[in-house]
Amino acid sequence: MSLTREQIAKRVAQELKDGYYVNLGIGIPTLVANYVPKGIEVMLQSENGLLGMGPYPTESQVDADMINAGKETVTAVSGASIFSSAESFAMIRGGHVDLTVLGAFEVDQNGDIASYMIPGKLVKGMGGAMDLVAGAQNIVVTMTHADKKGNSKLLEKCTLPLTGVNCIKRIVTDLAVLEVKDGAFYLLERAPGVSVEEIEQKTAGKLVIEGEIPEMTF
Repeated sequence: MSLTREQIAKRVAQELKDGYYVNLGIGIPTLVANYVPKGIEVMLQSENGLLGMGPYPTESQVDADMINAGKETVTAVSGASIFSSAESFAMIRGGHVDLTVLGAFEVDQNGDIASYMIPGKLVKGMGGAMDLVAGAQNIVVTMTHADKKGNSKLLEKCTLPLTGVNCIKRIVTDLAVLEVKDGAFYLLERAPGVSVEEIEQKTAGKLVIEGEIPEMTF
């Protein structure tokens, strides 16, 4: 069975390390805030000017003035800071974000990412994505392995306009965890109940499979 959005977020949360400053993109990445592992402290950054973002609020916690970059209401943890978006982007561009988690339309075997537009469709804008892929120390992409028509989103070469080049290191899809290196996707883990053969079938780019591939654990 393929992973749910929440399960993808849970697996991505395992990539967090104590002391990290982490930016979460819109969509599945924002769910990661709900699954920060116990025993570690991370500061979640939102590029609209919040450092120290907490989980989504309960109904009684909702504050309409406390929002993330996707205009969703959020909470703030103890020690959080609020500042201007200019200072926030200085933090990103200065390389002070340890990890960023982004969604994507396509990723290719060279680590290129296309995440902000599909030609012919309404585009709100680049947002902070281009700054994040250029400035973050490490980038994890969350996405479905294939589109609704079954076409692979893990390609030999991206077909959509690029957000960044040679910058993606790790991908967590609804089927697998993959590392991008040496011009290929290296299969590290598979979703529970998902076969290696299914992952091969739905990966258009070069896929390297070494040894027995374990199932993800949560």
